[in-house]
Amino acid sequence: MIRAGDVRLAWTQLPLVDIESIFGHGRTLILAPHPDDESLGCGGMISELCRIGRPPLVVVLTDGTGSHPDSSRVSGQALRRLREREAGDALWRLGLTDPRAMVFMRLRDTAAPHEGQDFDSAVARLAILAGGYETICATWGHDPHCDHEAAHLMARAVVAKTGMRHLSYPIWGWTLPDDTTLPASHVQGWRLDITRAMPAKKSAIAAHRSQHGGITDDPRGFSLPPALLDACQRPYEVFLTA
Repeated sequence: MIRAGDVRLAWTQLPLVDIESIFGHGRTLILAPHPDDESLGCGGMISELCRIGRPPLVVVLTDGTGSHPDSSRVSGQALRRLREREAGDALWRLGLTDPRAMVFMRLRDTAAPHEGQDFDSAVARLAILAGGYETICATWGHDPHCDHEAAHLMARAVVAKTGMRHLSYPIWGWTLPDDTTLPASHVQGWRLDITRAMPAKKSAIAAHRSQHGGITDDPRGFSLPPALLDACQRPYEVFLTA
């Protein structure tokens, strides 16, 4: 067992490397639980891969409709369309301009399966999408959100089918209380230097306007907290050997 505070400290001390040191010359599939996670967790990596001419495939797992469930002004379908447009805008700002490099699986937000027939169906689709890709990157297995956990489990299942390399990126893990205990004994991975990509990453995060207070008529509506934004706008991103 290890404390979350010690895990985060270890993240900040991982080797700081460039894009090719982590991803070599192969192609990368990114699995994001929601529209905005691609920008928060690995927007710098997307920008860097586009810069060197190896744009990734970005797959968004859920429809994002759980962020503002009680809005009377924005229906569920309208919210899904809005969040997909925001994700497309964000990815364009990161340099991913080919719409074929963006896939929206549209599973229900907050209800991505962890097992069972729907899980198997999602994994089968991902395995097809992963053809020709060397690495799959998904959220860290201890990110405290059910959809983030589902994305991690699906990536593991895809790896079992395909033999791909699996890397994890933390998002909500940055906000875990220090004394939270985690079933891990060590931390391995890298910090990706995204200094050059920071303007693009910040612009991409800002493109998700609905997640920055852009929908005002839902008392339960979600807005990205400052602590998370601060953690996700460091001049590096963390990639862990899953």
